Amino acid sequence: MKKIDIACIIDDDPIFVFSAKKIMQMSNMCNGFLVFHNGHEALSNLKAIISKDSQSLPDVILLDLNMPIMDGWEFLEEFIKIPTQKEIIIYIVTSSVDPQDVIKARSYDKVSNYIIKPISMESLKSLMISDIQETEVSSKS
Repeated sequence: MKKIDIACIIDDDPIFVFSAKKIMQMSNMCNGFLVFHNGHEALSNLKAIISKDSQSLPDVILLDLNMPIMDGWEFLEEFIKIPTQKEIIIYIVTSSVDPQDVIKARSYDKVSNYIIKPISMESLKSLMISDIQETEVSSKS
């Protein structure tokens, strides 16, 4: 498996942020992290990164839906409008089991999967391995 250079975690829950980082560090799947506590903070910072060097963008985004200021849906609506040359894998990672949220998430081409919290090392690793391999194959064609 190709190691993820940068993973971005957008979530207001410090326990989830800590555990997600720990899982990725323990499984040695990631070199670095960007952490934002709401969609507005993430959008502002990612736009700044895009304007300077889009290669510094994250490879993967773990996006919570329920956050203050700007929730995950609002972030997603704005983020997909920004043109980037880098393929970014987006996972919705939420405690929401609402079937409407799952359906809505599947309507976005940029969303790779919908993961219900809590996450485990095995589930995150298996998802990322398959998605990163697909991204590598599609970028070579």
